[in-house]
Amino acid sequence: MIFCFFSPKDFPKLKNDAFLRACHGQETNHVPVWCMRQAGRYLPEFREFRAGKDFFETCRSPAACCELTLQVPLRRFPFDAAIIFSDILVIPQAMGMDVQMVAGKGPTFPEPLKEPEDLLLLQPKVDVNKELGYVFKAITLTRHKLDGKVPLIGFTGAPWTLMAYMIEGGGSTTHSKAKRWLYRHPEASHKLLKMLTDVIVVYLLGQVAAGAQALQVFESHAGCLGPVEFQEFSLPYLRDIARKVKDQLKESGQDVPMIVFAKDGHYGLEDLSQSHYEVVGLDWTIDPRSARERTGGKVSLQGNMDPCALYAPKERISEIVKKMLEGFGTRGYIANLGHGLYPDMDPENVGAFVEAVHTHSRHLNLK
Repeated sequence: MIFCFFSPKDFPKLKNDAFLRACHGQETNHVPVWCMRQAGRYLPEFREFRAGKDFFETCRSPAACCELTLQVPLRRFPFDAAIIFSDILVIPQAMGMDVQMVAGKGPTFPEPLKEPEDLLLLQPKVDVNKELGYVFKAITLTRHKLDGKVPLIGFTGAPWTLMAYMIEGGGSTTHSKAKRWLYRHPEASHKLLKMLTDVIVVYLLGQVAAGAQALQVFESHAGCLGPVEFQEFSLPYLRDIARKVKDQLKESGQDVPMIVFAKDGHYGLEDLSQSHYEVVGLDWTIDPRSARERTGGKVSLQGNMDPCALYAPKERISEIVKKMLEGFGTRGYIANLGHGLYPDMDPENVGAFVEAVHTHSRHLNLK
């Protein structure tokens, strides 16, 4: 097996550190840019590679994840970072739940959690190296194959987001089943969130040990919580993850930047900026200047162009990017979309987005 020839050490020297410098608020020659779901179905070569293959079987193949992470998007575009190809739902799988990717429907749990006693069906102690070692092998292989071209980002879903999937049984517009737990079973909800947090911390530390140079935590379902519920059921666990990961890394002298992306969680922006993360990711519903004011220079920011802006002509994309850069400024900023790329997007327009970020930010840096 190809990944057996690589070990998580003696990695090639990094040639483009713009992304890592921006995470730490340092000056860069240009604003770094990457896209959530940059390895995705909008690319014909991605669709060709994935044709006929089970999604989670692909996730469990380090060689396949390396190919999809590195060679597909980075062949086409000069992104300033790569993010490992995987899925947030590998954690519920590691805890003993069956998760399937159903065509036309998305992720599906045949037997979701219904009542608090269902927590007894979950693995109380997860051997992360055993259950998720394939992710670590994919990271190590990809880091070597990147040959120092750009940094590699590891990631996880946040506890509340994973809990919502585990109870809803898949995607949802209301998340009413999961929110029912918060109101009817708050103690069981906290128990599950704590279980998830414990696994996530070990999982993220394993990703760093395998070669990840930055970490992103996706709180994709923040928007269905109000400020009060966010304060109780999301924010404390986001903070615990960052604090515990950083405490462990400090012991070994490692400094790995962490990004938190709470989609539609603009009500919690001030709290997120004081949650031990170097970077706060933003969706497109937040004004860049307002975000800068509300975070008070405590963190770098990432985002936040509306993904649908990529349906515009290239000239219009360039104008939108220029305005976005002027709003954020060029320091302590990573350009991205406010959500992931959609399957029907034109790769040429993704390229126009990346080019516009690099070109306009270099011009702004000269002023």
